[in-house]
Amino acid sequence: MSSDRQHAYPVNGRVILHIDMNAFYCSVHEAESPEQYKGKATAVAGSVELRKGIIVTCSYAARAKGIRTGMLVGQALKKCPELVLIRPNFHLYRQYSRAFMNIVYNYSPLVEAMSIDECYVDITGSKQFGTPLEIAGLIQRRIREELQLPCSVGIAPNKLLAKMASDMKKPNGLTVLRKRDVPRLLWNRPCAELYGIGGKTAEKLKRFNIHTLGQLAHADEKLLREQFGIMGIVLKHSANGVDDSPVQPERGQSKSIGHTTTLPVNFTELSDMRRVMLNIADQVGRRLRKQKLLAQTVQITIRDPDMKTITRAVKLSSPTEDREDIYRVSCKLLEEHWPAGKPVRLLGITLQNLINKEEAAIQLDLFDYEKQPVREKLNRTLDALRDKFGENAILTAGMLGDDPSALIRDHKARGTSLQMDHLKLQRLGDEEEPNE
Repeated sequence: MSSDRQHAYPVNGRVILHIDMNAFYCSVHEAESPEQYKGKATAVAGSVELRKGIIVTCSYAARAKGIRTGMLVGQALKKCPELVLIRPNFHLYRQYSRAFMNIVYNYSPLVEAMSIDECYVDITGSKQFGTPLEIAGLIQRRIREELQLPCSVGIAPNKLLAKMASDMKKPNGLTVLRKRDVPRLLWNRPCAELYGIGGKTAEKLKRFNIHTLGQLAHADEKLLREQFGIMGIVLKHSANGVDDSPVQPERGQSKSIGHTTTLPVNFTELSDMRRVMLNIADQVGRRLRKQKLLAQTVQITIRDPDMKTITRAVKLSSPTEDREDIYRVSCKLLEEHWPAGKPVRLLGITLQNLINKEEAAIQLDLFDYEKQPVREKLNRTLDALRDKFGENAILTAGMLGDDPSALIRDHKARGTSLQMDHLKLQRLGDEEEPNE
């Protein structure tokens, strides 16, 4: 190994890359159909037909014309009449996600997928492939040449700075951010630009005359602790570029299984919300059984039209894999924690505290003991029919509707914000089933 390569790595410390795919959904469509989309202002929208959906993501050509993620489709078309709207194809996005992750895995086994289009990779032990800059360039070039996709890569001694670095230059950026660079490059920026600080926290910091990251880096620790608790000290450390969290590669089973769906219009009727919950419960339950897991906690996610999001969770008396249990608990949480008539823009269910079904000793009451074998047999039969004939082969009347929740059985149309099964199955070495 050359001495130059050896000296490019720290004696004590880590080298972390953050890889962020640029305008991922639109870039995938451009890679698939360059003659149709290359260089054009494009946007993937949740409801192309109704023109009432929102922009999920848009190309850089569209961004140059003022189009932004979260904008209503109707508003976007007024601002940019030539905007090309594309129906989501999440099955296609998952294929490309697997492909770019496979490239990354060639350079280190320490890969932490954060979402379908971004990941951290610890390359501290990857000296045989070159310097950190050379490895980052190799990954970026292979993704561009093999998949025709742009990505930005941040190179840093920790995850926080790697994430900040990848955001500095898009598309196709390659940025090194060392700890010694933090005062010069970050301290003059507003606090809201620090990864992990939300708008509310930034506004609260302003009340104490802390407007920039430099001011936060030098803020009084006692004040921060009084106002923000232990998070106040974390914020100060982050502003100084300090982050000790390791890259955590996924091993074995999922830590959670979840799904969210954005609605084409604001829902205010409980009956509509319950239908959405039934469709989501159906699919997360199916994915749970596919991995032979049981859930001990059900969490729901609710977002209003102003993008304010809440989550509420409850621990179950007995672990479950059954749609009806998940649906019943989700609706109960919804009714308890969301005022009647208040509009909803997004709903989701996440199953947590997952345990292996074969190893679980389930304590059942008498009623459960009697009905459990019947439920399991029914679930196995229904799953087998849907495996063979498709997700829409068996539906209940309550699942039918025009909202996107009815589309989550369509692997091209369903969302992916909480769904990472396609990566977990791959890391376990399993083959995906044909309709997955």
